[in-house]
Amino acid sequence: MSTDDPTTRLTAVQTKIAQAAALAGREPDGVTLIAVSKTRVAEEIEPLLRAGQRAFGENRVQEAQAKWPAFREAYPDLALHLVGQLQSNKADDAVAVFDAIHSVDRASLVSALARAMDKMDRRPACFVQVNIGDEAQKGGCTIDSLPALLADARAAGLPVAGLMAVPPADTEAAPYFALLAKIARDHGLDGLSMGMSGDYEVATMLGATHVRVGTALFGVRA
Repeated sequence: MSTDDPTTRLTAVQTKIAQAAALAGREPDGVTLIAVSKTRVAEEIEPLLRAGQRAFGENRVQEAQAKWPAFREAYPDLALHLVGQLQSNKADDAVAVFDAIHSVDRASLVSALARAMDKMDRRPACFVQVNIGDEAQKGGCTIDSLPALLADARAAGLPVAGLMAVPPADTEAAPYFALLAKIARDHGLDGLSMGMSGDYEVATMLGATHVRVGTALFGVRA
């Protein structure tokens, strides 16, 4: 089996997560590996499913709607995570398709999701996205506005699982992960969606409960 084999890559990532968790005195099963499958086709996803991977991440509602129904039939225990930005007018579709939404970042989206959840009687786990590096081009609420947004989400009945963030590119991620973990603790939240292909081991050591890994599992896009 070559090192480019998807199953081999999956085992390598799982091993690194387990090692990082052990260094931090954590149990590896406290970290959910989300295989970010955006733009990936069925032939790329199927080997990971056969190898036992069950959590997958998509960036766009429409892509998930097209791609996952057949897989859901074959693998009813799989979990779909929305890891990209969500427009409020897509809230109904997102609630119908996803088991977790990692990009709750404004009051209007909280309201739209609450209405969709009540209508469908389906309640995906919600992560509030924080713009941890205060970057104008990125989604996420500011650190200062987080308490009010969390209060809105809780009052609306959203199942708030934790916080999500993407640190600034080309910088040391660890301080941002540590800051997100502190903010989560301050607000009584356990879930931390942080860490991607380049830094998921650091994120695991600093408390990540969900890491979003694409390239390290699927290889570089053609």
